[in-house]
Amino acid sequence: MSFAAGSLAGALVMGGIYHGFSNLMQTRTAQHRADIHTLSERLVSASTTIPSPPPASTRITYHPLTSLIQSKWNNEVAGLFGTVCQWEQRAVELGKKVLYGGDS
Repeated sequence: MSFAAGSLAGALVMGGIYHGFSNLMQTRTAQHRADIHTLSERLVSASTTIPSPPPASTRITYHPLTSLIQSKWNNEVAGLFGTVCQWEQRAVELGKKVLYGGDS
């Protein structure tokens, strides 16, 4: 008899927990839907009252000095990487000479 009573009590407790979580999820989902609806209405009403910004091509200003400095910087970095690559190749050749002897 206690096995049946324990199982019945466990089923009732789990049913109550399931019902509680289900109700909580349903309530929060309805609340989120209402919030999203309110926000979308505010977004639509705001987009009709606020003028759109000008296109990006008119907002970007050209600075010749900045582009010159950036170009020189890019050239310096490219030269640095080229030099490091040459050093690496020389180190590989030197390592082959030391390990295997002679020209490799």
